[in-house]
Amino acid sequence: MNFPRLVLAGLSGGTGKTIVTLGLCRAFKNLGKKIKPFKKGPDYIDARWLGLASGNFATNLDPFLMPVDKLKALFLEKGVGFDISIVEGNRGLFDGKDVQGSCSTAELARLINAPVILAIDCTKMTRTVAAIVAGCKAFEEGFNLAGVILNRTAGERHRNILQKSIETYTDVPVLGMLPKLSENPIPERHMGLVSNTEYGPQDESLDILGKMAQDCIDLDKVFEIASNSGVIPGNHDPLWSGIELVTDKQPVIGVVRDEALWFYYEENFEALAKAGAKIVEVSLVSTDKWPELDGLYLGGGFPETLAAELSSNIFIRDHVRALADSGLPIYAECGGFMYLGEDVEYEGKKFPMSGVLPISTCLCAKPQGLGYTSGKIIQENSFFPVGTEIVGHEFHYSLCISRTGGNPVYGLKLDRGKGMADGYDGMIKSNVYAGYNHIHALGAPCWAGNFVKAALKFKEGNIQDI
Repeated sequence: MNFPRLVLAGLSGGTGKTIVTLGLCRAFKNLGKKIKPFKKGPDYIDARWLGLASGNFATNLDPFLMPVDKLKALFLEKGVGFDISIVEGNRGLFDGKDVQGSCSTAELARLINAPVILAIDCTKMTRTVAAIVAGCKAFEEGFNLAGVILNRTAGERHRNILQKSIETYTDVPVLGMLPKLSENPIPERHMGLVSNTEYGPQDESLDILGKMAQDCIDLDKVFEIASNSGVIPGNHDPLWSGIELVTDKQPVIGVVRDEALWFYYEENFEALAKAGAKIVEVSLVSTDKWPELDGLYLGGGFPETLAAELSSNIFIRDHVRALADSGLPIYAECGGFMYLGEDVEYEGKKFPMSGVLPISTCLCAKPQGLGYTSGKIIQENSFFPVGTEIVGHEFHYSLCISRTGGNPVYGLKLDRGKGMADGYDGMIKSNVYAGYNHIHALGAPCWAGNFVKAALKFKEGNIQDI
């Protein structure tokens, strides 16, 4: 099977690889190619922009969050039928979770046997670029450094010496040289790019990047490299093996998807549907009445930027609290967990939230939890059996503050990560489970089926509080 693919990597975060990848996606789209974008690692915002640039949803790939066989199966299933699959790496090419580079972009490239194109920030650098390219090519075995794209070049003289240096000292082709932009077409913030839900001129910005890529990158050569990737090694089990149909009664699980909360992996919805749920979208910002629900899923996002709107929507705040009090199974991650608290403090003001949980959150100037997580479930709950090993990730600037007399119960003890308090996460109250940790359904195969089972019990009036 011909499966054109490539990985676009950088030397570190902030080198401009996202801008280069967005430009490639939009340029190929403008040429009539059908592009499937992927994002390596736990990143919702870049994935959203990649989807906009290519015209197709982006899928996250991460060898930490899911088993290798599931990762390969996911890549194959989502990439079938496209002209080219473009994977944007994260951080530096060889940066992983340990000194061996486990779960790095280079490791991902080996797993899917994809050629790597390296984007290099050439600011205030000339001949040294050749040493960097030669070093990257020789650093690890088993991956194919197929070309480089030189970013933030200053002019023709600069570009000339950069290209000649690489051609003289390495055999890695220069596939393009991009100029230094006077300003970033897509603004950045503490979590990387500003989300498309907050930034207006999306297509205009992406068209700028697409034209730059068409003018400055050898797109024919890039496509040729992707088309000569070869086979993906190993056997691949069906993607959804291990997630079984729980019921055909279709309990309704509401998913909050609006301007405040939209950090989700699409595969989490697919897993819930495979287990038998009917998914409906609801909003915390709108005053529209919700349909009757048997479960509720609140993902991550930026509730702080819409804290005033969320707080002023008293009807929905009261409704969510009433649903929790009725025993509805509710699963919340990060921003969704913040909404379930008493209030959110942002820029010196406190905004009342739903009051489901006896905690408050306060936005800080620096990250309070950042990176991969792992731990074990230590308390009975509706979603994970006690003893379940959990892997995930967290990225939050908010700090969790327990209310006096709240007596919180935590379900997850972390051996890696910060969580909500002293290495604990996953606050439990009745059938509510909420915390900073994000999971991927392929890495936590019991989650979807247990969620649907809990929703079915609620639907049938067989409610058992934890």
